[in-house]
Amino acid sequence: MRKREGNKEKDILDAAVKVFADSGYHRSKVTSIAEAAGVATGSVYLYYPNKESILLKIFDRLWTDFTHTLQETVKRSDYDPVQKLDLVIDHLFNIFVANPALAVVFVNEQQYLINNKKGNIGKHYENFLDLAEEIIHEGVKKKIFNPDVDVKLYRHFITGGIRSVLFYWAQSTPSSSLDRVRLNVKLFLRNGLLL
Repeated sequence: MRKREGNKEKDILDAAVKVFADSGYHRSKVTSIAEAAGVATGSVYLYYPNKESILLKIFDRLWTDFTHTLQETVKRSDYDPVQKLDLVIDHLFNIFVANPALAVVFVNEQQYLINNKKGNIGKHYENFLDLAEEIIHEGVKKKIFNPDVDVKLYRHFITGGIRSVLFYWAQSTPSSSLDRVRLNVKLFLRNGLLL
């Protein structure tokens, strides 16, 4: 694969997100991605050997960003665990508010990649959940969060819940605001953890 020239690779990835959101990953074609990006189909193949490698790149970037932000948040001593949880949720939702098509792709394709052990997505996901657990453990230790919370169970509840509400949002009418979903996720998570 050749090196990036201008913004062509970014254009391809942005177009792929839109095409995957509109048609679904499995029904999408590389030719549709190329057309949406305004490049020749051959140009797509200069950057990515196949459609799956495009999807993996989208998720790799997304999870790398999520994990980096969470690592920085966990380290912060100027915020309590509730504020840290809010920061993480805000970061996740800010990405999806800025790019609703990415939220749709995330909801529709994340589990496929994890179940089929594609790329490093499962590893990214587990690292992210491990870091999120640190915030919950910190909250329990500081007597902010309920000590009876089963952290392993809660981590799956949180991720399943967020995925489910994002799916609900993606399938709902345009009147359903992603910011409103964010607010409700924060309320659910806080109320489930606080003493």
